Amino acid sequence: MVKDKDKRTEDSLSEVESALTQTERFIEKNQKALSVAIGAIVLVVGGYLAYKTLYMQPREKDAQEQMFMAEQYFEKDSFNLAINGDGNYLGFLDIIDDYGNTTAGNLANYYTGISYLHLGQYEEAIDYLDDFKTEDLLLAPVAAGAKGDAYLELDETDKALAAYKKAYSFNNEFTTPLYLMKAGKLLESKGNQEEALKVYGQIRKNFPESNEGRSIDKYIARIEGLQKK
Repeated sequence: MVKDKDKRTEDSLSEVESALTQTERFIEKNQKALSVAIGAIVLVVGGYLAYKTLYMQPREKDAQEQMFMAEQYFEKDSFNLAINGDGNYLGFLDIIDDYGNTTAGNLANYYTGISYLHLGQYEEAIDYLDDFKTEDLLLAPVAAGAKGDAYLELDETDKALAAYKKAYSFNNEFTTPLYLMKAGKLLESKGNQEEALKVYGQIRKNFPESNEGRSIDKYIARIEGLQKK
């Protein structure tokens, strides 16, 4: 038994040595190609880090600083100045043009879309909101809901309803009841009472303490009263 065990051990060591020898031969044979491959990887990684550190980070900081005044105008509802600038400070459109590949440039699409919505330029609002990309659980539903508002103003009710549904699918207590209510009212206006009742029911069940939840019973009662007639 001991001899068998020793034999197996020797065989295993022989296999390992053979594998190491083959590996060494492969490395020796392909040393140049491997060196080139490793050098290329180092170059790519180093280039990416340099791009992020030396190029993108300064641009991100600059974009945020340049956008400060446009955000101030936005907060004051001075939407034309926010979009176009005031001659001294850049507007959101300038930020998009100059810093479109930055986080601030992306956020400028959101601000521009909301600004155009307030100005009644609904198609422009949709275009810029379409260009805004985010996974933020507050901004994403607001952007989708704003598109719904714009579509509704353009009398594109099916697209508006789809946008509201997307907005309330994010399911947070701040925005979901708002867009459930908008969807419910739109469904009612389209004559789809059953679907509207389901949507209102979600508000009453899941968001009773919201502004919409505190007044939802009258909407439900109105539909139920119509159904009894």
